[in-house]
Amino acid sequence: MKKIFASLLAGAAVLSLAACGAKAATGTTTNSTGGNTTTTSTATTTTETRTKVFTPVSKANIKVGLITLHDETSTYDKNFIDSMKRAVSELGLSESQLLVRSGIDEDNSCYEAASQLALTCNVVFADSFGHEDYLIDAAEEHEDVLFAHATGTKAHTENLTNFGNAFASIYEGRYLAGIAAGMKLNEMIQAGQFQASEAKMGYVGAFPYAEVISGYTSFYLGAKSVCPSVTMEVQFTNSWFNIELEGQAANNLIQRGAKLISQHADSMGAPNACETAGVPNVTYNGSTAAHCPNTYIVSSKIDWTPYFKYLIQSRIDGYSVEKDWTGNLSNGAVALDAIGSHAATGTQAAIDAAKAQLIAGTLNVFDTSKFTVSTRGNGTTTFFNLNATVDSSNRVTGYLADVNSDPDYTGDTQVVANGVFKESVFRSAPYFDLRIDGITTLN
Repeated sequence: MKKIFASLLAGAAVLSLAACGAKAATGTTTNSTGGNTTTTSTATTTTETRTKVFTPVSKANIKVGLITLHDETSTYDKNFIDSMKRAVSELGLSESQLLVRSGIDEDNSCYEAASQLALTCNVVFADSFGHEDYLIDAAEEHEDVLFAHATGTKAHTENLTNFGNAFASIYEGRYLAGIAAGMKLNEMIQAGQFQASEAKMGYVGAFPYAEVISGYTSFYLGAKSVCPSVTMEVQFTNSWFNIELEGQAANNLIQRGAKLISQHADSMGAPNACETAGVPNVTYNGSTAAHCPNTYIVSSKIDWTPYFKYLIQSRIDGYSVEKDWTGNLSNGAVALDAIGSHAATGTQAAIDAAKAQLIAGTLNVFDTSKFTVSTRGNGTTTFFNLNATVDSSNRVTGYLADVNSDPDYTGDTQVVANGVFKESVFRSAPYFDLRIDGITTLN
């Protein structure tokens, strides 16, 4: 059905589509260690050699397509749209050279949107995890169009010359936002609002995926670095965007004693609930200072502008892109919005100091000496921490992560080295899914 649809579109435009040939090797090396097979990906190195695979196109003639799951009412999708508009402007392109298709579900409608955009666009980008398979189908049929995808996991194994994944080390941004949260907790403790033993945070998560787990864990570790007694409860909504459910989750966490709320969900549900309840809030993908002036602390986000400029310029010049591009603090892809007026005194200085250490590599978010893992799923009803090895103190000494994604989430890559869980090294999308002590998931 998908190929028929593409053929009809192509016929209408009197175009001929050339299908891609056989896929190349996966770009991985396999070795045997201690009876376990581990795979080390070579696809994510920033020194990857790019090749000229497309017919170059002038700036005046290039067109860019952007597919988003929701529209600008979603903070997540708005961040992509705003970043793409900045990239187009900074490259000297006109607004007419950007085509945005919003409200595209994670189903065959993504394939249809991508295929239609590919008839006029030289670059097509999709922003949601579930778009990936449909975008790959379109990429296989439009070999002179450069396709790219956020949060995806398959570019380094599909190995198409015209398809790439991109993400950023946002766990570093969330760690810095966590420092702001910990500083606020300390301020409230010192003001006598509650005891140190009551320093509990709440976190509204969308799904129990690695991306969300990596984010809330790094946020917690940032808070813990300045407020050692902090604990955190997480409630999932099982939706990326649901104002009502996110508000209900935030209210439930507040009723359970959370003194501060953060989130990885895309609506204003949680921030609005915090503003109503007078509970400090740390957001994601954009400042809510204007809407929540009495509770907003800070927001971390991925600024996609650097990647979009790289993506578009690559296609202009006729080059492929990295299979896994990872933005970071140094290139501006990981960013924090200005702290709010209710942040604790000294917050900016604390963030700046930690940021410098993160960039220098003297501080690692997932330093395994800073957390413990004492519980595991039983392998039948719950599946967590099963691929971890720990020492007598419950410190993680090894972890086989599912880097080369498969339906059974089989661990295939050793990602702990020198006492650090190496997030965003073997692919751009997160694979940290450990459940650490101090964080309780409610559902």
